[in-house]
Amino acid sequence: MHSLQKNGLYRKILILAAPIALQNIITMAVGFADNIMVGSLGELALSGVYVANQLQNLLHSLVLGLSTALTILGVQYWGKRDMPSIKNLIGIALKFSISAGLFFLLATLFFPAQILSLFSNDPEVINEALKYIKIIRYSYVFFCITQILIASLRCVETVKVGMYLSIITFFVNVFLNWVFIFGNLGAPALGVQGAALATLMARIMEVPLMILYIKIVDDKLNLHFKELIKTNYILLKDFFKYGFPVMLGDIFWGINLAVQSAIIGRLGPIALASVSIANTVFSIISVGIYGTAGATSVVIGQTVGAGEYEKVKEYTKKLQFLFLIIGVFSGVFLYLTKDYILILYKVSDEVITMSSKLMAVLSITMIGTSYQMSSLTGIVRAGGDIYFVLINDLIFVWLVVIPSALIAAFVFHASPVIVFACLKSDQILKCAVAVVKVNRFKWIKNLTRDSTSTV
Repeated sequence: MHSLQKNGLYRKILILAAPIALQNIITMAVGFADNIMVGSLGELALSGVYVANQLQNLLHSLVLGLSTALTILGVQYWGKRDMPSIKNLIGIALKFSISAGLFFLLATLFFPAQILSLFSNDPEVINEALKYIKIIRYSYVFFCITQILIASLRCVETVKVGMYLSIITFFVNVFLNWVFIFGNLGAPALGVQGAALATLMARIMEVPLMILYIKIVDDKLNLHFKELIKTNYILLKDFFKYGFPVMLGDIFWGINLAVQSAIIGRLGPIALASVSIANTVFSIISVGIYGTAGATSVVIGQTVGAGEYEKVKEYTKKLQFLFLIIGVFSGVFLYLTKDYILILYKVSDEVITMSSKLMAVLSITMIGTSYQMSSLTGIVRAGGDIYFVLINDLIFVWLVVIPSALIAAFVFHASPVIVFACLKSDQILKCAVAVVKVNRFKWIKNLTRDSTSTV
């Protein structure tokens, strides 16, 4: 019986994680294709796009926070099969997400150069970044809508639609990249602007496809527009009470990544291009890790919402071993394949050499990422302790990671590889905290209400 329960857990995690991982790998493959195609235009173009995308990364962190807040509350209500509350939470998340997209659009309309100068002090890199951001900024609102709708479906264990959408987006984006970057099929060769245009068109296409799926195919949410604009103020209060620490955590994490990029940006175009390549490859190979964490949050949240606390403890013990196995496998795979992947890039030998060293660093930290991130966000945060991840990240990022990288870069003038290792050191250090926190089980908290009548 025990073996059957264990196999049932792993099977459920696999069923949920596989589509999430495939969605992520396809999404990252789009970035990988962009990376290779833009890289063929030169290191300056690659660095410019990397700098411009830091604002997208900030927005992504904010929307990820909203999506995670929605998922944490949504899956617990799904455990109780409380659909009215789930729909109201979706409406709340959509309103805030669209507002965030509009804010970032307006910021880049009025202050593009000033914002980009935060991430690089190289005028040529900023000039390339400006070409890209003048087009990509119009994709922000579309991106925000799509991500919340995907998270909405994930709340009710519908995870394959994100994967299917990513497959369509991948082929559309790569094809349009080929057309507009290099000027094929009679189109003008637009370079980095072509890459931005291709991404914008793909983002616009995603929204009607998601709406059509929810209206025609989906049989769980049955969303209607009037349900989305109506606000339940009890749930709005809960969304802020439980969701704000999650959103704040992801916002601060986005700021952390932006500060890291600003530090790397001061080390020159070669360092910028190398980090861009290393992070892109890491994102693709780590999809199993993030897919497992996403699946874990759904399973743990739903089980807590259903009040099955002993089962939560049993699941937690088994999942930690799974996190370690996936981390070791992913790290070894990255290390063994890094030099073969770099053959695809048409960049200088200096960039290739540095990228290889950076990926070697990531192959080690990936093991820590798999364990601590999956344990803290997939188990602890989804299980109801929504403040711990925020506090833990703030301590490690602002008292360890950023200070050590600043000292390494600007006091000791260490190589970009050493600076990069400092920026990723928290992925290993957090494991000690995670193993203690997750096995004490004080994080199990049911966040749902028995009644959410509109107030």
